[in-house]
Order: sequence, then C-alpha cells, then structure tokens
Amino acid sequence: QVRLVESGGNLVQPGGSLRLSCAASGIVFSFNARAWYRQAPGQQREFVASIAGGGITNYADSVKGRFTISRDKSMNTVYLAMNSLKPEDTAVYYCKGVLGGRDFWGQGTQVTVSS
Repeated sequence: QVRLVESGGNLVQPGGSLRLSCAASGIVFSFNARAWYRQAPGQQREFVASIAGGGITNYADSVKGRFTISRDKSMNTVYLAMNSLKPEDTAVYYCKGVLGGRDFWGQGTQVTVSS
C-alpha cells in the first residue's frame, strides 16, 4: 500500500524559512511526478509546485522565486524549500505522487506564518 507522509511544518515568522519533506513507502516503481499543494482555511486546495521524473519543475506564480521543489533520485522523497514566507502562505501543505495515472496524497502538514 502506497503511503505518503509529510513533515517539517511549523510556526514561523514572516520572512522566515521552512523545509518540508514528503517520504513515500510501499512503492515498487518510481513516481512519474511529485507535487505540493496547499489548502488555507475556507479555501480550495491549490497547486504550489511540481517536479517530473526528468527534473522539470513548475511553480504557482505566488511562490515563484521563493519556493524550490526537489527530490531524491528515486522520486520517493520530495522536498519543498520555502523562503521569504508570508502570512498568506499559511495553510496545510499536502504532497502528491502520480503513478500509473493514479494520484496518491499525504495527510498534510501545517505551516503557519505569523508574528
């Protein structure tokens, strides 16, 4: 059974940095792509960043230049380095893995940006 577990969420002051991790278990083949999404209270889940097997990355305009997605060679672990954090970045961050046309999601990790 494929399982994704996020970690690294925390309370941080505006302008601060965090690094999220998402580790996969129960997977035999490498994911085709990995991504991060986030959901703020009362809002829909939104795309943050993605990385494909070839290393091609894509970012939401709201995080370009501040966030960096990366992964290990196997694509089993994916990271999200977040710099210059703003209060509007506050949300539950979820990681996603795409494999054989199926999406797998983690349970989320809370990021709160507040002074």
